[in-house]
Amino acid sequence: MASPRRPRVARLVLLVLPSVVTLAALSVTVAVAMAVQERTIREATAERVMGVARSLAALADVRATLSTVTDAGTPGDLADSDDLAAATTALQPIAELVAESAGVYYVVITDDEGVRITHPLATERGVQVETTNSSVLLGETFLGTERGASGPSLRAKVPVRTSDGTVVGMVAVGVLESSIAADRDAALAALLPWGIGALVVASLASSALTASVERRFRRADAVAVENAQMRRTTAALREQAHEFGTRLHVVHGLVSQGDTAAALGYIEEVSSVRTVGDAAEVGGPVASAAVHTVRAELLELGAQAEFDFTLDGDLDEGAVSVVANLCRNAGEAGATRVRCVLRDAEGRLLGAVEDDGPGIDPTLAGRIFAQGFSTKDDASGFGRGYGLDTVRRTVTSRGGTIEVGASALGGARFGFEMERV
Repeated sequence: MASPRRPRVARLVLLVLPSVVTLAALSVTVAVAMAVQERTIREATAERVMGVARSLAALADVRATLSTVTDAGTPGDLADSDDLAAATTALQPIAELVAESAGVYYVVITDDEGVRITHPLATERGVQVETTNSSVLLGETFLGTERGASGPSLRAKVPVRTSDGTVVGMVAVGVLESSIAADRDAALAALLPWGIGALVVASLASSALTASVERRFRRADAVAVENAQMRRTTAALREQAHEFGTRLHVVHGLVSQGDTAAALGYIEEVSSVRTVGDAAEVGGPVASAAVHTVRAELLELGAQAEFDFTLDGDLDEGAVSVVANLCRNAGEAGATRVRCVLRDAEGRLLGAVEDDGPGIDPTLAGRIFAQGFSTKDDASGFGRGYGLDTVRRTVTSRGGTIEVGASALGGARFGFEMERV
């Protein structure tokens, strides 16, 4: 047999799963968007620095100026800032203009030994570049991140050639990694409101879905409880019908034999009917029989019944059901004294049943007439909470009303009025 814990675990999984899937999908989407954004910024920056470096290396003024300083130094005796002063004067304004217009951090132009002719910092001019030089001065291009005098930067290095292809220097263009990180953070900050908005929408949608699933679970639970109650009630009614049929056969047999006294004795025995108090009619034979029966039932429950009927005619089945259920409910609630009053008034029946029991909790007053609701334990297993529901349906079906309040006897008071039949 399946463990009762499994349905609860499965139900919890079904409730939590939509939220988990939604948040996971959103998190993955945001993470992918951030990664794509960062890669896009880096690729665009790389294209920009490489494009600026190549354009500047192909500039005629740059090529001509670098051709004039090829003899200013040798690998063993590098040129210094004084040796390169004329070239710096000619190229530094160009480098600064290009750097500003292209939005890069620096533009460095070197001679054929890699000695800087231009640089944003004057102290770095006339100093040999410390990073990748040899391969570029041999004619290759370079693109990557290196740490230089200004910190780590994404840089492009392109050789400068004369018309005959001789390498006379190089151009290095770089953007600081910190600047790329700032651009990335700015882009992510612009993306953040969309991510938060998507998170809010996803959370609301997930909550709505979870609430819908929970409502379906509760509805299924209610249906299951109602079905179980219906099965118990049906079984009880079937058993009672069978027992009642058996008793009718016994009564029929006794009457058929002419043994009326034995039949009456048997009926009194099986229905717990006893002669209690005054058995005089109170408005008609049905009303008198109802008084007799209710008194006997309440006596079985340890309660005394008082009746005050002023009726123009007898009681019908519906009125008897209302009175009997209200009196029985009082006795079962623990009352020792129950008073029932009935009056005829212009075609309507006015009544009240009050007792000295524990009364009705005001917080439950609006629920006690609901089918299946009861404050008493169900020792039989067949279900409780049907008497007051029957009273409510009977009264309302006859254009009446019923209300509950405090009784002068100390317990509860049920007052009702409905059409006479």
